[in-house]
Amino acid sequence: MSPRCPPRFRRRGPAPSHLLPKDNMPALMKFLHIAAAITWLGGVSFMLFALRPVAAELLTPVQRLPLIAQVLRRFFVLVWGAIAVLLLTGLAMLLGVGMKNAPMGWHMMFGIGLLMFALFGHLYFGPFRRLKQAVSASNWPEGGRRVGQIATLAMTNLALGALAIAAIIFLV
Repeated sequence: MSPRCPPRFRRRGPAPSHLLPKDNMPALMKFLHIAAAITWLGGVSFMLFALRPVAAELLTPVQRLPLIAQVLRRFFVLVWGAIAVLLLTGLAMLLGVGMKNAPMGWHMMFGIGLLMFALFGHLYFGPFRRLKQAVSASNWPEGGRRVGQIATLAMTNLALGALAIAAIIFLV
């Protein structure tokens, strides 16, 4: 504090620890990791439990399938970004403590995360690619089958995401 402060407001001794600069990198890594997981899993939940059922109820396949394909196209851009953030921040936190020092839950989350990434890659380069082809060809039955496959794979990834979160909560 400045010397102009009255004596009763001047500090004596070191500043309290909450006022000292500290390394916020672990907190930033956790924040980015959680934000990426929320983006991915929240988007999957929205697609499965809100958009898809309402679109099926209110729209014909001619309207519904192009809508779902375009929404997925935009959402999957976010998912690719989320995967990159999850992988980078997860590895940074895991390697920051050392693999052998990391709790079992961290290892389980990492393994489940890798499985989720692979499953999304399959979903993206398989059924989603074929959905776009079916929509382009106006092949509505094929498009409907592909949306069903995407929903099944997305539900599997949602369950795996819940399992990863449980591992980090209960096995740390």
